[in-house]
Amino acid sequence: MSLSSCPLRIALFEPQIPPNTGNIARTCAAFNLPLALIEPLGFSIDDKHLKRAGLDYWPHVNLSVHSDFKDFQGRLPQPSRVIGCSRRGGEPLQTFRFQTGDVLLFGREDTGLPEPIREECEKILTIPMPRSAGSDGQGGVRSLNLSVACAITCFQAGMKLELW
Repeated sequence: MSLSSCPLRIALFEPQIPPNTGNIARTCAAFNLPLALIEPLGFSIDDKHLKRAGLDYWPHVNLSVHSDFKDFQGRLPQPSRVIGCSRRGGEPLQTFRFQTGDVLLFGREDTGLPEPIREECEKILTIPMPRSAGSDGQGGVRSLNLSVACAITCFQAGMKLELW
């Protein structure tokens, strides 16, 4: 499949934790989804923890690295929608209407997607969590692990797009 014909893509905005990125790369390899990393990264692309989490699947990952968000946007094939994935303020994953060419954008593990990046997204979606913490961060789970959230979202999007 050529890069321009990929029906779904994954992008990580300034990822900080190598094992999360490695696990996401493994998910991308399994589902044949391109992975874009948007710098600055919180690790070296040669990081041993990154490689270990991705195991021997790195040759099967269609990986691109972008110097910043504008570089990433400028290199997206058209048509593409950038869909921000966030723990707050989005349309529920189960009702979201995916389209061929969508790019699922995930934010940093510590801060998520900053407001200026959220504003650049065509839509924001959220994975509903019945045991979610309140706005004060208390009483439940504040967020899912980035690699888990990415896997859930990729699988749901692929199902809705009938990719598998």
